[in-house]
Amino acid sequence: MTQHTRRSLLRHSAAAAVLAGGLPRAAGAAAPAPFLNHEVRFLNAFAPGGTSDLIGRILAEQLSKQVGQNVVVENKTGGGGVIATQELVRSAPDGHTLLLVSMGIMTITPQMQSVPYDVEKDLIPVANIASVYNILVTGPRSEIRSWQDLARLAKAGNRAVSCATVGAGSSQQLSCILFSALTGAQITQVPYRGGAPAILDISSGRVDVMFGNMPEFLGQIRDGGLRAVAYGAPSASPLIPDLPVISQDGLPKFVIPSWFGVALPRGTPQAVVDRWNTELNRALETPEVQRRFTENGLQRIGGSRDDFQGHIATDRARWGAIIREHNIRAD
Repeated sequence: MTQHTRRSLLRHSAAAAVLAGGLPRAAGAAAPAPFLNHEVRFLNAFAPGGTSDLIGRILAEQLSKQVGQNVVVENKTGGGGVIATQELVRSAPDGHTLLLVSMGIMTITPQMQSVPYDVEKDLIPVANIASVYNILVTGPRSEIRSWQDLARLAKAGNRAVSCATVGAGSSQQLSCILFSALTGAQITQVPYRGGAPAILDISSGRVDVMFGNMPEFLGQIRDGGLRAVAYGAPSASPLIPDLPVISQDGLPKFVIPSWFGVALPRGTPQAVVDRWNTELNRALETPEVQRRFTENGLQRIGGSRDDFQGHIATDRARWGAIIREHNIRAD
């Protein structure tokens, strides 16, 4: 083999190495640590069957395909999200434990009650995932057919009028309290660990109403187990376009959006946080996730960590002002 031929072969070998992923590492050089090396826990603060659980399971299924590890939903209910948030804060900051955080967990609960963590220091917001608006529902045999009916019945005082919630600081609880504050109606709160058990009691008539997230009610509304009364959004829903909008029907300050995002514990390496942001945004762009979100009345959000942190700060200020104005307390 001539010297010219030898040099030519070496050049071709080097080019092939680059195309295949780079030149060989020097002897003794360590391979980069893998992003994940075992199963991922995806903590959920609310009971199976509700909106939070639905979002968590849709995401977990898609993320399992993307990251090469099983992403397993764990429901840690109680305290309006406090139990699940404590579990995240105590977990190893290595990217293997995530929490699906609600608007309540991040912006409302810490302003209404004492919690055993600092939500601004102990949690790292990674990405906002989905938004959903509030809907007022009642049982199929209920006499309540409008928000005005609910206010009149509660103010009449002939009997106690009950409203299901899913814990202190939740958007469901705040909706009930805000409705009472805006209308002067006295409504008794009945707390549950999630939307699914509350729906059973509303459907059977044991509880009068619930202001909750639309996705967890859609199946029961379509099957006749619940009756939709009114929508707590700025405008009508494309899924139930004829449903009255409370803010357009005499109560303009009653607009209750809610959202769900993902957080990691304090101390998680920046590279891991950034990678999870990338994977979550990838998941939201897949046709399957888009389809399932649309079918369930969920609006995709996504975006950067800065986007999410700005959203949290805005809502923390907004709800803080409402909580102070109406002297709202967790109990």
